[in-house]
Formats: sequence, structure tokens, C-alpha cells
Amino acid sequence: MATKIRLQRHGKKGKPFYYIVVADARAPRDGRFIERLGSYNPNTNPATIDINFDKTLEWVNTGAQPTDTCRAILSYKGVLYKKHLEGGVKKGALTEEQAAAKFAEWTEQKEGKITGKKTSLLSAKDEARKAALAAEAKKKEEKAAAIAAKNAPVAEEEEAPAEEAAAETDAAESAE
Repeated sequence: MATKIRLQRHGKKGKPFYYIVVADARAPRDGRFIERLGSYNPNTNPATIDINFDKTLEWVNTGAQPTDTCRAILSYKGVLYKKHLEGGVKKGALTEEQAAAKFAEWTEQKEGKITGKKTSLLSAKDEARKAALAAEAKKKEEKAAAIAAKNAPVAEEEEAPAEEAAAETDAAESAE
């Protein structure tokens, strides 16, 4: 029986959520499966991937073929790299300790990239929020200045007719 590691879609329209499963190649996408290995949520940034590393490695070693997307996910999590290193150990190119050291180094590097991306996303989000607040404050100041300008000439115009009226009444009184 040919087995595949593939995604099984769940979630509502426009908000997909996937289970990573091992299934018979002839089974439908969302149909019967042999074992559930983990989950994949592309809605978050970066995407959330929860996977049972040991079970997945076992299935890959026994010959389960991942689909293109699952291959990318397994590569991202290091399952395929671990398989590659185990192949090197079997052939005698590496020792167990060397393979473990290489995998640990790769894992640390990968975690550094992920945390770097998360911090850059957070800082970009904070900067965008600060820029929006600054733009809003500037707009509010402009509105306040426009309102003050609108109200200030009205006060001057009211004073001018009052002065003219007073001058007219003075002129009328002096004419009498």
C-alpha cells in the first residue's frame, strides 16, 4: 500500500486549518487516514506548525511520500534533514555524535531565524502603530487650527460692526 503524508483541510471558508496525516494514496483528501502526525495553521504569521517529530521521522523512513506542501513543512521542521543525517550515519560518512551536533547547530540557527522574524514583525507593527498615532495627532492639530482660524475672524468681524454702529450713534447724537 502506497502511503502519503499530506494535509487534511479543516476550518471555515477563508480560514483554513490543516491536519498533517498519513493516508493511503487512493483515499480522498479529507477522507480516511492512517495516523495524524500534527497540525498546520497558515493564518498566523509566521505559520504555526505542531508536529510529532519522532512519528513523522518514522513514517518518512518507512517510505511514506510527502506531498509538495508537506515536504516543505517537513523540511522547515527538520525532519528531512534528520533523515539525511541518519542516511550519512548508515553509510559511515558520519558518526552519531557528529550527526547530533550538526542537527543541534541547525536547530539553533533555525530558531534564531524564527525569533528574528517574530521580533521584526512586532517592531514593524509597533512602528506602524506609532506612525498612525502621529498622523492622527497631526490631523487633529490641523483641525483645531482650522477651527480656531474659522472662529477668530468671526470675532474680529463682530467687533468691527459694533465699532461702526457706535460711530454712527455718536454721529447721530452730534447732529442733533
